[in-house]
Amino acid sequence: MDAHSRGRADEIDPADQWVLDPRTGTYELRRNHSGGESSGLSRAPHRSGGRSEFAASRGEVPAQRTSRPAGKGRGQEPPDARRRTQSKPRRKRALLWTGGVMAFVIVAGSAGAYTLYRKLNGNLDTVDVGDAGSRHVSADGPLDILIIGTDKRTGEGNEGYGDKGSTGHADTSILFHVSADRTSATAMSIPRDLMTDIPDCTTRQADGSRKVVPGSQHVRFNVSLGQEGRDPGCTMRTVKKITGLPVDHFMMVDFNAVKTLSTAVGGVTVCLDKAVRDPDSHLDLPAGESTIEGEDALAFVRTRHSFGNQSDLDRIKVQQQFIGSMIRRMKSDDTLTDPGRLYDLADAATEALTVDSGIGSISKLTSLARELGRIDTRNITFVTMPVKDNPAEPTPVTVVVDPQKAQQLFAMMRADTSLTEVRKKEQAAKSEQEAVLGGSRAETADIRVDVLNGGDISGAASSTVTWLRDEQGVPQSVNMANAPAKIERTTLAYASDQGDQARALADIMGLPATALKQGAAGTGSPQAMVLTLGADFEGVGVPLTGPAKAPEDIQRASADKAECAK
Repeated sequence: MDAHSRGRADEIDPADQWVLDPRTGTYELRRNHSGGESSGLSRAPHRSGGRSEFAASRGEVPAQRTSRPAGKGRGQEPPDARRRTQSKPRRKRALLWTGGVMAFVIVAGSAGAYTLYRKLNGNLDTVDVGDAGSRHVSADGPLDILIIGTDKRTGEGNEGYGDKGSTGHADTSILFHVSADRTSATAMSIPRDLMTDIPDCTTRQADGSRKVVPGSQHVRFNVSLGQEGRDPGCTMRTVKKITGLPVDHFMMVDFNAVKTLSTAVGGVTVCLDKAVRDPDSHLDLPAGESTIEGEDALAFVRTRHSFGNQSDLDRIKVQQQFIGSMIRRMKSDDTLTDPGRLYDLADAATEALTVDSGIGSISKLTSLARELGRIDTRNITFVTMPVKDNPAEPTPVTVVVDPQKAQQLFAMMRADTSLTEVRKKEQAAKSEQEAVLGGSRAETADIRVDVLNGGDISGAASSTVTWLRDEQGVPQSVNMANAPAKIERTTLAYASDQGDQARALADIMGLPATALKQGAAGTGSPQAMVLTLGADFEGVGVPLTGPAKAPEDIQRASADKAECAK
């Protein structure tokens, strides 16, 4: 079995039989996969003109339905159906951050949903990263997705850039951290010139065998991909080693994706503080706003000699502005109400994407996109990993992690602390687990807890129990040795009548609200809570909660605000 494989059209999940009826906003079961009509959904007519012509000549079915005369057919529309399909809730369905995949959700309301599924599913490339990621599309709790933009020069559209035979490295990397309640996200850019250690990683070969690629010390972050046969799973492991955050999935694109996606959305608006003419990237734009696509868009995100001090860190700021503008463009009425543009976007996005096998199908990507669609763009914050010049270089050309500011930011992300001020009504609607921290506390002598070790520190359960008994006055704590399986985040499971004990232990251990997992109602008889230490546990006395605010002077930008590159 190949490590890189195309999605197969004949692997149909039962969930794929459910499609969106654009008249009602609800999902209906499609029993007929022949491409004909199904209950309540009608075949679309050919649209003429411009980018919307993708009918019979291309073998595709457009995402637009016919109008039925009143009283005819079982798919009869009520008089206000058209108005409902253009309502604001429809515009809120999708955050298209996933590179346009959510366009498929809207396009899938057509009678040709199965045809589109086969087409788009066949576009995808997948990589099996083993245990580097999650097999689940989206589990409860925070979600971390690594976005990788490679400098790959091979393939159609990339022939004119750099080394012809390059396999591609991690040229642009963004760790997209989505909060557990899906109200906010932090998009942290990782400098490609960051000096770091790359751990050993297991890769899957074309013949199905596994190969361990040895780690490297004190090398650039960008060689975590491509160098010595490293795959995106190696980059995921490197990010986890640096930040302490588990990476659930990856999405990877190359140079050509910038050109095709910017063209598919009809251009991306950017703003320059001054006119730029860069002979290296061939960027030639006036001061003020410009709408760019294709080669111009690629030149914009590649240039590093036109802004700031001409460093990669300044290029990151420009890339963040471009991505924020693209997100706004994807969510605009011009995009969401144009079936032709939606199709082009979904087609371009899936052609451009390589993903891990955990999200390696259109149905899985659509499910993930729905999760991301719950985030308002004003609650997406772009930041750059805090770094400083490499002290080992007389004339620094690389950077290293800032030990104070970076660890503070990493701790915030591990504790799922938002960098944005989420709206008050959203804050009020947060998980009931957070509300439990505001209640009463039990006496430490009344706390009953079994402690298991599901993390990486040997003897963690034993040392924690000793600390709880001897130093924290919790005599009813018991060492239960190793957990059945490793877990990423520490959890405290308790019954509904043990809230006061859970709050008291959370105070002692420094547990965030997200670590508390309330189970069934109490039995009335004495029972112990279950504390399972995860990979985020760093030792007794070290709190797992993140700081209350972001470190000072970190670079940040909001996805909903347009800024001019300087």
